[in-house]
Amino acid sequence: MTRIVETSSVNPWYNLAMEEYLFNNISDKEIILYLWQNKDTVVIGRNQNPWKECRCEELKRDGGKLARRLSGGGAVYHDLGNLNFTFIMKEYLYDFEKQIQVILNGIKQLGIQAEFTGRNDIVVQGKKISGNAFYFSNNRAYHHGTILVDTDFSKLSTYLQPSKAKIMSKGIDSVKSRVINLKELKSDITIDTVKKSIKQSFINIYNGTNEDMGINESNEEIKRLYKKYSSWEWRYGDSPDFDIKFSDKFTWGEIDIRLRLQEGYIKRVTIYSDAMNSTLIQKLAHELKGIQLKLDNIIKKIDDVAYDCEDNNIIKDIKELFIKMI
Repeated sequence: MTRIVETSSVNPWYNLAMEEYLFNNISDKEIILYLWQNKDTVVIGRNQNPWKECRCEELKRDGGKLARRLSGGGAVYHDLGNLNFTFIMKEYLYDFEKQIQVILNGIKQLGIQAEFTGRNDIVVQGKKISGNAFYFSNNRAYHHGTILVDTDFSKLSTYLQPSKAKIMSKGIDSVKSRVINLKELKSDITIDTVKKSIKQSFINIYNGTNEDMGINESNEEIKRLYKKYSSWEWRYGDSPDFDIKFSDKFTWGEIDIRLRLQEGYIKRVTIYSDAMNSTLIQKLAHELKGIQLKLDNIIKKIDDVAYDCEDNNIIKDIKELFIKMI
Protein backbone atom coordinates (compact mmCIF):
# COMPACT_ATOMS: atom_id res chain seq x y z
CA MET A 1 0.00 0.00 0.00
CA THR A 2 1.41 3.38 -0.99
CA ARG A 3 0.54 6.72 0.52
CA ILE A 4 1.67 10.24 -0.30
CA VAL A 5 1.93 12.88 2.41
CA GLU A 6 2.51 16.57 1.72
CA THR A 7 2.70 19.38 4.24
CA SER A 8 2.10 23.06 3.63
CA SER A 9 4.32 23.96 6.59
CA VAL A 10 7.74 25.47 5.87
CA ASN A 11 8.83 25.23 9.52
CA PRO A 12 11.67 22.65 9.76
CA TRP A 13 10.88 21.71 13.36
CA TYR A 14 7.29 20.84 12.45
CA ASN A 15 8.31 19.04 9.26
CA LEU A 16 10.89 16.89 11.06
CA ALA A 17 8.33 16.17 13.79
CA MET A 18 5.91 15.01 11.09
CA GLU A 19 8.61 12.84 9.52
CA GLU A 20 9.31 11.10 12.82
CA TYR A 21 5.58 10.75 13.53
CA LEU A 22 5.08 8.98 10.18
CA PHE A 23 8.15 6.83 10.90
CA ASN A 24 6.88 5.83 14.35
CA ASN A 25 3.44 4.91 13.02
CA ILE A 26 4.23 3.19 9.72
CA SER A 27 2.10 0.10 9.12
CA ASP A 28 3.15 -3.27 7.73
CA LYS A 29 3.14 -3.47 3.92
CA GLU A 30 2.92 0.32 3.72
CA ILE A 31 5.32 2.70 1.96
CA ILE A 32 4.94 6.45 2.42
CA LEU A 33 6.36 9.17 0.22
CA TYR A 34 6.54 12.37 2.27
CA LEU A 35 7.18 15.68 0.44
CA TRP A 36 8.10 18.82 2.37
CA GLN A 37 9.91 22.15 2.22
CA ASN A 38 11.76 24.28 4.77
CA LYS A 39 12.24 28.03 4.67
CA ASP A 40 15.76 29.42 5.24
CA THR A 41 17.05 26.49 7.30
CA VAL A 42 20.31 24.71 7.99
CA VAL A 43 19.70 21.05 8.83
CA ILE A 44 22.60 19.20 10.44
CA GLY A 45 23.12 15.45 10.82
CA ARG A 46 22.33 13.68 14.08
CA ASN A 47 25.90 13.73 15.37
CA GLN A 48 27.24 17.00 13.97
CA ASN A 49 28.58 20.01 15.84
CA PRO A 50 26.33 22.96 14.87
CA TRP A 51 29.01 25.55 15.64
CA LYS A 52 31.43 23.86 13.28
CA GLU A 53 29.02 23.19 10.40
CA CYS A 54 26.92 26.38 10.41
CA ARG A 55 27.44 30.09 10.90
CA CYS A 56 24.75 30.01 13.56
CA GLU A 57 24.73 33.69 14.50
CA GLU A 58 24.39 34.85 10.89
CA LEU A 59 21.57 32.36 10.32
CA LYS A 60 19.70 33.51 13.43
CA ARG A 61 20.29 37.20 12.60
CA ASP A 62 18.71 36.72 9.17
CA GLY A 63 15.63 34.98 10.57
CA GLY A 64 16.68 31.46 9.60
CA LYS A 65 16.35 28.30 11.69
CA LEU A 66 18.79 25.58 12.72
CA ALA A 67 17.42 22.03 12.79
CA ARG A 68 18.91 18.63 13.65
CA ARG A 69 17.60 15.47 12.01
CA LEU A 70 17.68 11.84 13.20
CA SER A 71 19.80 10.59 10.32
CA GLY A 72 23.55 10.88 9.84
CA GLY A 73 25.40 12.66 7.06
CA GLY A 74 26.36 16.28 6.60
CA ALA A 75 24.82 19.72 6.93
CA VAL A 76 22.51 21.05 4.21
CA TYR A 77 20.80 24.36 3.48
CA HIS A 78 17.06 24.38 2.69
CA ASP A 79 15.01 27.21 1.22
CA LEU A 80 11.81 27.31 -0.79
CA GLY A 81 13.79 26.54 -3.94
CA ASN A 82 14.54 23.09 -2.51
CA LEU A 83 12.22 20.08 -2.28
CA ASN A 84 12.67 17.40 0.38
CA PHE A 85 11.47 13.82 0.04
CA THR A 86 11.29 10.94 2.53
CA PHE A 87 10.55 7.26 1.86
CA ILE A 88 9.22 5.58 5.03
CA MET A 89 8.58 1.86 5.49
CA LYS A 90 9.21 -1.19 7.66
CA GLU A 91 12.83 -2.27 7.30
CA TYR A 92 12.02 -5.45 5.35
CA LEU A 93 10.53 -3.29 2.58
CA TYR A 94 13.57 -0.98 2.42
CA ASP A 95 15.04 -1.07 -1.10
CA PHE A 96 17.48 1.76 -1.67
CA GLU A 97 17.93 1.11 -5.40
CA LYS A 98 14.18 1.17 -5.94
CA GLN A 99 13.75 4.32 -3.84
CA ILE A 100 16.54 6.20 -5.59
CA GLN A 101 15.11 5.10 -8.94
CA VAL A 102 11.90 6.94 -8.07
CA ILE A 103 13.91 10.17 -7.87
CA LEU A 104 16.06 9.45 -10.92
CA ASN A 105 13.02 8.57 -13.05
CA GLY A 106 11.12 11.60 -11.79
CA ILE A 107 13.98 13.87 -12.85
CA LYS A 108 14.31 12.01 -16.17
CA GLN A 109 10.62 12.70 -16.90
CA LEU A 110 11.52 16.40 -16.69
CA GLY A 111 14.06 15.94 -19.47
CA ILE A 112 17.21 15.74 -17.33
CA GLN A 113 19.54 12.74 -16.98
CA ALA A 114 20.79 12.27 -13.42
CA GLU A 115 22.84 9.55 -11.74
CA PHE A 116 23.59 8.37 -8.22
CA THR A 117 27.23 8.57 -7.17
CA GLY A 118 29.49 8.46 -4.14
CA ARG A 119 28.04 7.68 -0.75
CA ASN A 120 24.86 9.76 -0.95
CA ASP A 121 24.67 12.15 -3.94
CA ILE A 122 22.59 12.47 -7.10
CA VAL A 123 24.45 14.46 -9.74
CA VAL A 124 23.87 15.98 -13.17
CA GLN A 125 26.88 16.80 -15.32
CA GLY A 126 29.12 16.09 -12.34
CA LYS A 127 27.37 18.57 -10.05
CA LYS A 128 25.18 17.69 -7.06
CA ILE A 129 21.42 18.23 -7.20
CA SER A 130 20.51 15.93 -4.30
CA GLY A 131 21.99 14.58 -1.06
CA ASN A 132 20.54 11.54 0.70
CA ALA A 133 20.62 10.17 4.25
CA PHE A 134 19.16 7.15 6.04
CA TYR A 135 17.83 6.07 9.43
CA PHE A 136 16.92 2.65 10.86
CA SER A 137 15.31 1.88 14.23
CA ASN A 138 12.94 -0.73 15.68
CA ASN A 139 12.57 -2.56 12.35
CA ARG A 140 11.55 0.66 10.62
CA ALA A 141 13.48 2.67 8.06
CA TYR A 142 13.50 5.94 6.25
CA HIS A 143 15.53 7.37 3.39
CA HIS A 144 15.30 11.10 2.81
CA GLY A 145 16.97 13.64 0.59
CA THR A 146 16.94 17.01 -1.09
CA ILE A 147 16.31 18.16 -4.66
CA LEU A 148 17.83 21.50 -5.64
CA VAL A 149 15.32 23.20 -7.92
CA ASP A 150 15.97 26.94 -7.51
CA THR A 151 17.94 27.34 -4.27
CA ASP A 152 19.70 30.61 -3.43
CA PHE A 153 23.33 29.47 -3.50
CA SER A 154 24.58 32.77 -2.08
CA LYS A 155 22.75 31.96 1.17
CA LEU A 156 23.94 28.36 1.04
CA SER A 157 27.53 29.63 0.91
CA THR A 158 26.85 32.18 3.66
CA TYR A 159 25.45 29.77 6.25
CA LEU A 160 27.35 26.51 5.63
CA GLN A 161 30.99 26.21 6.59
CA PRO A 162 32.32 22.77 5.64
CA SER A 163 35.78 21.83 6.87
CA LYS A 164 38.80 22.62 4.74
CA ALA A 165 39.69 18.91 4.75
CA LYS A 166 36.35 18.05 3.17
CA ILE A 167 36.68 20.74 0.51
CA MET A 168 40.30 19.83 -0.32
CA SER A 169 39.48 16.13 -0.59
CA LYS A 170 37.01 16.94 -3.35
CA GLY A 171 39.44 19.24 -5.15
CA ILE A 172 37.06 22.21 -5.15
CA ASP A 173 37.06 25.76 -3.86
CA SER A 174 33.63 25.99 -2.22
CA VAL A 175 30.27 24.34 -1.61
CA LYS A 176 28.76 26.52 -4.33
CA SER A 177 31.13 25.19 -6.98
CA ARG A 178 29.87 21.61 -6.71
CA VAL A 179 26.07 22.09 -6.74
CA ILE A 180 23.59 23.04 -9.45
CA ASN A 181 19.86 23.85 -9.61
CA LEU A 182 17.54 21.93 -11.93
CA LYS A 183 16.27 25.30 -13.11
CA GLU A 184 19.73 26.10 -14.50
CA LEU A 185 19.44 22.99 -16.65
CA LYS A 186 15.85 23.56 -17.77
CA SER A 187 14.37 27.01 -17.20
CA ASP A 188 10.68 26.00 -17.04
CA ILE A 189 11.17 23.63 -14.10
CA THR A 190 9.38 24.60 -10.86
CA ILE A 191 8.87 23.01 -7.44
CA ASP A 192 5.35 22.03 -8.50
CA THR A 193 6.50 20.30 -11.71
CA VAL A 194 9.16 18.39 -9.75
CA LYS A 195 6.60 17.35 -7.11
CA LYS A 196 4.20 16.13 -9.76
CA SER A 197 6.90 14.16 -11.57
CA ILE A 198 8.27 12.55 -8.40
CA LYS A 199 4.77 11.53 -7.27
CA GLN A 200 4.01 9.96 -10.66
CA SER A 201 7.34 8.12 -10.65
CA PHE A 202 6.58 6.79 -7.15
CA ILE A 203 3.19 5.52 -8.27
CA ASN A 204 4.64 3.92 -11.41
CA ILE A 205 7.51 2.12 -9.68
CA TYR A 206 5.51 0.88 -6.69
CA ASN A 207 2.30 0.21 -8.66
CA GLY A 208 0.56 2.34 -6.08
CA THR A 209 -2.14 4.97 -5.95
CA ASN A 210 -2.05 8.74 -5.61
CA GLU A 211 -3.73 8.58 -2.21
CA ASP A 212 -3.04 11.57 0.01
CA MET A 213 -2.76 10.59 3.65
CA GLY A 214 -4.60 13.05 5.86
CA ILE A 215 -2.90 13.86 9.17
CA ASN A 216 -4.49 15.48 12.19
CA GLU A 217 -2.01 18.28 12.84
CA SER A 218 -3.23 18.73 16.41
CA ASN A 219 -2.07 15.17 17.17
CA GLU A 220 -0.45 15.06 20.64
CA GLU A 221 2.52 12.98 19.42
CA ILE A 222 3.30 15.55 16.73
CA LYS A 223 3.12 18.32 19.34
CA ARG A 224 5.55 16.41 21.58
CA LEU A 225 7.94 15.79 18.71
CA TYR A 226 7.76 19.45 17.66
CA LYS A 227 8.78 20.44 21.18
CA LYS A 228 11.83 18.16 20.88
CA TYR A 229 12.95 19.38 17.45
CA SER A 230 12.52 23.05 18.35
CA SER A 231 14.35 22.75 21.68
CA TRP A 232 17.79 24.26 22.22
CA GLU A 233 18.95 21.00 23.80
CA TRP A 234 18.20 18.96 20.68
CA ARG A 235 19.53 21.48 18.17
CA TYR A 236 22.69 22.63 19.93
CA GLY A 237 23.28 20.29 22.85
CA ASP A 238 25.50 20.95 25.83
CA SER A 239 29.08 22.00 25.03
CA PRO A 240 31.20 21.61 28.20
CA ASP A 241 34.98 21.83 28.27
CA PHE A 242 36.83 18.63 27.36
CA ASP A 243 40.18 17.28 28.52
CA ILE A 244 40.98 15.33 25.33
CA LYS A 245 40.01 16.26 21.79
CA PHE A 246 41.05 14.65 18.52
CA SER A 247 39.64 14.36 15.04
CA ASP A 248 40.35 12.94 11.59
CA LYS A 249 38.82 12.52 8.14
CA PHE A 250 38.23 9.15 6.46
CA THR A 251 36.59 7.91 3.26
CA TRP A 252 33.29 7.45 5.15
CA GLY A 253 33.34 10.95 6.69
CA GLU A 254 34.82 13.07 9.46
CA ILE A 255 34.88 12.35 13.18
CA ASP A 256 35.63 14.60 16.16
CA ILE A 257 35.96 12.82 19.53
CA ARG A 258 35.90 14.73 22.84
CA LEU A 259 36.43 13.19 26.27
CA ARG A 260 35.87 14.71 29.71
CA LEU A 261 37.84 12.91 32.44
CA GLN A 262 37.50 12.50 36.20
CA GLU A 263 40.05 10.58 38.27
CA GLY A 264 41.21 8.59 35.28
CA TYR A 265 37.72 7.66 34.08
CA ILE A 266 35.80 8.92 31.06
CA LYS A 267 33.04 10.99 32.62
CA ARG A 268 31.58 12.38 29.40
CA VAL A 269 31.87 11.53 25.69
CA THR A 270 30.76 13.64 22.77
CA ILE A 271 31.36 12.42 19.22
CA TYR A 272 30.64 14.71 16.29
CA SER A 273 30.52 13.04 12.89
CA ASP A 274 28.89 13.19 9.47
CA ALA A 275 29.05 9.39 9.16
CA MET A 276 25.89 7.98 7.59
CA ASN A 277 25.47 5.44 10.39
CA SER A 278 24.20 7.83 13.07
CA THR A 279 23.17 4.96 15.38
CA LEU A 280 26.70 3.53 15.48
CA ILE A 281 28.17 6.90 16.53
CA GLN A 282 25.56 7.31 19.28
CA LYS A 283 26.13 3.78 20.56
CA LEU A 284 29.91 4.23 20.63
CA ALA A 285 29.63 7.44 22.67
CA HIS A 286 27.29 5.68 25.12
CA GLU A 287 29.55 2.63 25.57
CA LEU A 288 32.74 4.63 26.21
CA LYS A 289 31.19 6.67 29.01
CA GLY A 290 32.19 5.56 32.50
CA ILE A 291 35.15 3.35 31.61
CA GLN A 292 38.74 3.83 32.73
CA LEU A 293 40.93 5.73 30.27
CA LYS A 294 43.04 2.75 29.22
CA LEU A 295 43.55 1.78 25.62
CA ASP A 296 42.72 -1.90 26.24
CA ASN A 297 39.39 -0.93 27.83
CA ILE A 298 38.56 1.43 24.96
CA ILE A 299 39.39 -1.13 22.27
CA LYS A 300 37.28 -3.77 24.05
CA LYS A 301 34.29 -1.40 24.14
CA ILE A 302 34.72 -0.58 20.45
CA ASP A 303 34.85 -4.32 19.68
CA ASP A 304 31.64 -4.80 21.68
CA VAL A 305 29.92 -2.12 19.61
CA ALA A 306 31.29 -3.72 16.43
CA TYR A 307 29.80 -7.14 17.26
CA ASP A 308 26.58 -6.58 15.30
CA CYS A 309 27.80 -3.76 13.08
CA GLU A 310 28.32 -4.09 9.32
CA ASP A 311 30.39 -0.89 9.01
CA ASN A 312 33.70 -2.62 9.68
CA ASN A 313 35.68 0.09 7.91
CA ILE A 314 34.36 2.71 10.35
CA ILE A 315 35.17 0.52 13.36
CA LYS A 316 38.70 -0.19 12.06
CA ASP A 317 39.45 3.50 11.48
CA ILE A 318 38.11 4.57 14.88
CA LYS A 319 40.19 1.91 16.65
CA GLU A 320 43.33 3.03 14.82
CA LEU A 321 42.55 6.65 15.69
CA PHE A 322 42.32 5.82 19.42
CA ILE A 323 45.53 3.76 19.21
CA LYS A 324 47.28 6.74 17.68
CA MET A 325 45.92 9.32 20.13
CA ILE A 326 45.66 7.55 23.53
